[in-house]
Amino acid sequence: MDSDRLYDVFVIGGGINGCGIARDAAGRGLTVALAEMGDLASATSSASTKLFHGGLRYLEYFEFSLVRKALAEREVLLRAMPHISWPMRFVLPYHPDMRFEGETPTSRLLDRFMPWMKGRRPAWLIRLGLFLYDNLGGRKILPGTATLDLTQDPAGAPLDPKFRHAYEYSDCWVEDARLVALNARDAAERGATILTRARVTAAVRSGDLWQVTVAIGATTQIFRAKVLVNAGGPWVEQVVRGIAHVDTKESIRLVRGSHIVTRRLFDHGKCYFFQGHDGRIIFAIPYEEDFTLIGTTDMDHHGDPANPTCTEAEEDYLCTFASQYFRRPVARKDVVWTYSGVRPLHEDGAKSAQAATRDYVLSLDSEGPPILSVFGGKITTYRKLAEAALDRITPFLAPERGGWTAGVPLAGGDFPVGDAPRLTREMKLRYPFLDDYRCRRLVRAYGTEAPAVLGPARSPEDLGRSFGAGLTEREVAWLMRHEFARRAEDVVWRRSKLGLRMEAGEIAELDLWMQAQGAGP
Repeated sequence: MDSDRLYDVFVIGGGINGCGIARDAAGRGLTVALAEMGDLASATSSASTKLFHGGLRYLEYFEFSLVRKALAEREVLLRAMPHISWPMRFVLPYHPDMRFEGETPTSRLLDRFMPWMKGRRPAWLIRLGLFLYDNLGGRKILPGTATLDLTQDPAGAPLDPKFRHAYEYSDCWVEDARLVALNARDAAERGATILTRARVTAAVRSGDLWQVTVAIGATTQIFRAKVLVNAGGPWVEQVVRGIAHVDTKESIRLVRGSHIVTRRLFDHGKCYFFQGHDGRIIFAIPYEEDFTLIGTTDMDHHGDPANPTCTEAEEDYLCTFASQYFRRPVARKDVVWTYSGVRPLHEDGAKSAQAATRDYVLSLDSEGPPILSVFGGKITTYRKLAEAALDRITPFLAPERGGWTAGVPLAGGDFPVGDAPRLTREMKLRYPFLDDYRCRRLVRAYGTEAPAVLGPARSPEDLGRSFGAGLTEREVAWLMRHEFARRAEDVVWRRSKLGLRMEAGEIAELDLWMQAQGAGP
């Protein structure tokens, strides 16, 4: 940490947009500092549905540009991180009674020209949407849409027998919080200063520079920078108006997305795309091998974005929604965990949270040293957003190179898509004392770096203390040293999801151990 240094770029916010921008800027030869008031990805960026996807439902809102951009980006990202992202097939059961989500542009057209449909989605329209989804983004790796006979296909076994046909299409899974941590790590390895649990309390224009005051523990540091980037997520307006004291015409709409996690509801590796009687959609996704993730809701959020919770009403809604499809109803007793995140969507005046755009707006104020504020965005387009942000601020700087991130792997991702099973077999041969699950988990988390995490261990004892669920001292030390983890929650709920398998006492012991290593507050 060097607060006397003059930085080209100071980034506020350690979510996916802030860390993506910091990585891109550092790779262009710019000097970068980033401050995050909590842990990396401690807010919205660890509470997504964990998908790289184009957004099939956005086609109904004629968001063709956003969908095209996201579809093209899926495979770029997949190649760069095949350990934390992988292809998945999504099963969309079809029933003639399926309806549109409220008042979409598509539903209004159908109401006008096919009033007898009364808001129902005809099969030909779904096929048209999937055709566009297959072809808008220049798909090369992912397989295209197929039609399933649910009376024969294994995907039909967990479903209500009334669903006899389905469409199957491709998108990608992503470990969202690990994506953020690996972007921050890459930025740091390229020279960026990454500060976590560091709250920006003031940003003042002073001549041609920004003076940024940061509270870090019991100390206060002042950093100087040529350009300020406000990637505050749900706090973006608070940062631009309350901390930087800059006016803006842009605003955000806070939308809460809640999820439930249940014990595993089906045995295959495909996901489900469910459409409700009210026209809304949810996903049911295989999660952490032994669980199923169901979500998300879309509710306008009016409270503190720091601690959103899945309400009982939302939990009931998701259970009831999924039960319309599954043969065995999903009850609240099946739920083992819930989480909720607040999405800072760009306010476009949409009537409902579901209709609000997922695209982003970059607002630049250059009356004095520049400040760039990020409004909106989605995880799939974070890299393109970072490129666009750098394009806006580089006229005020002197980068050594232009855009570079397309195709450049994140740490551990330097292997071909689909090669994770081979790496897992190699891990098993190298560390025969590990069970199959731990080998798979380590490869999915660390890719080609998994052997470096464990080092020359010959036995479980060589990995140091065991904290539970296969988490060892050596792995935690790696996360503290390379991925900015400082407390137990950083490790078991963001760098991993081992909190689903650990007891509260085990997590508390881990936290005490990390603090004893000097991890800080």
